[in-house]
Amino acid sequence: MTASDKNLKNDTISPDQVQYWDQEHLIHPWSDLTDDPPEMTQISSADGIYLIDGHGNKLIDGPGGMWCVNIGYGRREMADAIADQVMKMTYSSPWFTTNETSALLGKKISDKAPGDLNNVFFTNGGSDAVDTALRFVQYRNNIMGRPQKKTILCREKGYHGSSYLAASVSGTGREHDRRFMDTHRDLVSMLPNINPYLRPKGTSLEEWCDAKIKDMEDRIISVGAENIGCFIAEPVLASGGVIIPPPGYHKRTRELCRKYDIVYISDEIVTAFGRMGHWFASEAVFGIQPDIITCAKGLTSGYVPMGAAIISDSLFKGFDHIDGSHPFTNGYTYSGHPVAARAALTNMEIMEREGIMEHVREISPYFQDRLRQIGDKYDIIGDARGMGLLGCLEGLASTSASEEARLRIDSHFGQMMDEACEKRGLLVRPIINMCVFSPPLIITRDEIDKLFDILEEAIIEVQNTI
Repeated sequence: MTASDKNLKNDTISPDQVQYWDQEHLIHPWSDLTDDPPEMTQISSADGIYLIDGHGNKLIDGPGGMWCVNIGYGRREMADAIADQVMKMTYSSPWFTTNETSALLGKKISDKAPGDLNNVFFTNGGSDAVDTALRFVQYRNNIMGRPQKKTILCREKGYHGSSYLAASVSGTGREHDRRFMDTHRDLVSMLPNINPYLRPKGTSLEEWCDAKIKDMEDRIISVGAENIGCFIAEPVLASGGVIIPPPGYHKRTRELCRKYDIVYISDEIVTAFGRMGHWFASEAVFGIQPDIITCAKGLTSGYVPMGAAIISDSLFKGFDHIDGSHPFTNGYTYSGHPVAARAALTNMEIMEREGIMEHVREISPYFQDRLRQIGDKYDIIGDARGMGLLGCLEGLASTSASEEARLRIDSHFGQMMDEACEKRGLLVRPIINMCVFSPPLIITRDEIDKLFDILEEAIIEVQNTI
């Protein structure tokens, strides 16, 4: 055994050693590989809504992992269920076999999903779920004799994943920097930004919504409905900066899709499983029944990876009249993984038993009220927006600010807020001139106060240093 191997088995590995190994050997998402690796915040343990860093500091997990740790950390029930399933049956091939846990989970998800969304394809995570949904639309149109009906409508600032196809339908804003990554833009028709914060002065929300519906219908007409396979949309554009479309927008886009025979995909990878206080937000919050819903993240509360594409019965109509074999040749080694399925089932059982949906609906108005108060109170905050247990603070320089100050806020506000919050015991997610947060759904009123008290202290610090 080498000295290095002995170090790997040492129970007293120092935080500095971990940091060194991280910088020497790991590639993190969205890393600038042309620069020296940054020092990442090192997490050693977690409990409830809190993370413990490598130096023993306790931090509120503002981003909830990556929008995903809905039931919080350290759930013994989850650990026991996962361990029990590992010992009972670790794996079964989805090509040749089925298993009890994945079948039960498929039934439970279809019971919670709106309308006739009864067909569940399990994936490894959110990007795969989006890929599956988009490929199903392509497959369906091919076997229905409409091979030209392939264009995908999507919105700027939308984010749907990092795999090739999912990245292709994600918006091209700075927060989704694709300058050095290839995407398949020939398949995509990108619609303009929906963010009401950007509407011209004097434009009402109703007028802004009218304009967004018009630009979508104009695009459908110009591209040709016979060439458009689907429209993919997030109920709330999460990674774009928690963008809430204007009231009525989702219903009207759904109506356009029906009018022009375009499949409507609701990307609920962030909003499903409680973030909005419901199992799914599409119907319960926004009043629409999509043709397909994609989900991941909160499905297992981040305890193990898993995603799903949930497809409506109506999209299978017409298949009975097609002769011959037409396999849907899309699959993953770990599709319907029994351990992941057991984690998801246990996660859902905990949510039901503890009334987490009801808790989110009860606590969200207070969370949003504290968020709006910050927006009204500090000049450096251009917009404070959110819904459910999702929030975003967007920085804005005053008209009297220097050019240097404007540039710092425009490019570094999120990072400055992250640093100011972390030293006070809170992690947020920095996105250029924004900081976003989506804490575990079990957060209490007192913990919400603590979160926003820290945010306010951080804002004052940042405002004073600009």
